[in-house]
Amino acid sequence: MAVQGSLNSVLGDKIGIWETNFLVHFTGTILLLIFLLIKGANLNFNLYKDVPWYLYIGGLLGVAITYGVIVSIPELGVAVATTAIITGQVLTAAAIDHFGLFGLEKVPFTWIKFMGILLLSAGVRLLLN
Repeated sequence: MAVQGSLNSVLGDKIGIWETNFLVHFTGTILLLIFLLIKGANLNFNLYKDVPWYLYIGGLLGVAITYGVIVSIPELGVAVATTAIITGQVLTAAAIDHFGLFGLEKVPFTWIKFMGILLLSAGVRLLLN
């Protein structure tokens, strides 16, 4: 993530944030298309209509996350931005686990997990100095 974010941030400075975001996802799409063709994947689009609509939000979140990384690294530095993003991801993951969102099995939030997230947050704060 640190390498990808760094490359995307530098590219964003050179060609623009949204242009970089587009290029990152476009090249990823092309690479995946080639992989799917080589693999001989069965792209049965009829299955897609039976999936709950909210499961498709991942693509939108990918664009938002890429944007956030491109913008935050020049402002905070790679170490702080990456650590802050990971801390936010762990906090979000703990909430998803605890509530069993999106049909996932519930995994209770414990005080030990709370302490882990607190320590991650402290690490972000320490890196800011």
